[in-house]
Amino acid sequence: MTKTILRALAGETLPTPPIWMMRQAGRYLPEYRATRAEAGDFLSLCYNSELAAEVTLQPIRRYGFDASILFADILLLPQALGVDLWFVTGEGPRMTTTTTASELAALKPIDAIHDTLNPVYETVRILRRELPEETTLIGFAGAPWTVATYMIAGQGTPDQGPAHALKNTDRETFKGIIDLLTDATIEYLCQQIEAGAEVVKIFDSWAGSLQGQDFEDFAVEPARKITAAIKSRYLGFPVIAFPRGAGERYVGLHDKIGADCIALDDGVTPEWAAANVQTGGCVQGNLKSSHMVTGGEDLVRETRRVVDALSNGPHIFNLGHGITPDADPENVQLMIDTVRNG
Repeated sequence: MTKTILRALAGETLPTPPIWMMRQAGRYLPEYRATRAEAGDFLSLCYNSELAAEVTLQPIRRYGFDASILFADILLLPQALGVDLWFVTGEGPRMTTTTTASELAALKPIDAIHDTLNPVYETVRILRRELPEETTLIGFAGAPWTVATYMIAGQGTPDQGPAHALKNTDRETFKGIIDLLTDATIEYLCQQIEAGAEVVKIFDSWAGSLQGQDFEDFAVEPARKITAAIKSRYLGFPVIAFPRGAGERYVGLHDKIGADCIALDDGVTPEWAAANVQTGGCVQGNLKSSHMVTGGEDLVRETRRVVDALSNGPHIFNLGHGITPDADPENVQLMIDTVRNG
């Protein structure tokens, strides 16, 4: 096994951590903006396999990251289940809501999702052909809780209030949505693997708003089920879990979820993560994404701090959240040079 990401995921401590970046194909890059304009709009870009592959390849050409992550969106899955989805410029996604038992029952069966998602699998196939042989291809999906928050509210919300309200007032319907998304996510990720993904990542962007037993039931348990299903079909297949905002609850998640790697947001320090999370296996993270905007000596110092703190165990260098559209591409190069050259 020569790909550095796969070696880190297998538990190897490498002299230089492999590096990639969440949202590395994105609006901070002028070449991305040009391709998105060519596609017409965001969803058209997601479903145009050739152009989606092109934007996925752009940061690999520019920076030589150790991994490439499929360009898609976590809300393609509910769209494939029959939810109407559209994007409002400057405001983000909007979708028809799923909040009642009858609306849940009206969604499509899981085996119908591939009709909509076939272009995503084709993007994966193109990438496996086009990527440099040393570059790992990561597939992904949103975690059931995070995707459910959008399905229930019809849009992103600051506190995931509508989803919490449904969870507390109609738990049966809420659990039905989570269960459907869990099973659909398994099939979606397995098809990405069949098409050529070498790793999959489960993004639970809003895990941190779940409290107490709800965190165990609706963040940990669905991720465990998805991971177990993938590993039962594809023995030893590597999975990265990212329950953003977990804080002290990151402790023990390797074992609870069964993931090969736990991705960390920047709400925990790398020193704490080394002592409390990396003991369980590979960790990914966790430089503040704001450094990609501000750059300078702070970027160099904090990058070295993350590398040094996590140097005694398996580590994939990344940001603690996705890079933002106002980031400077030069700062990304500075970060990479600092990781690779010290």
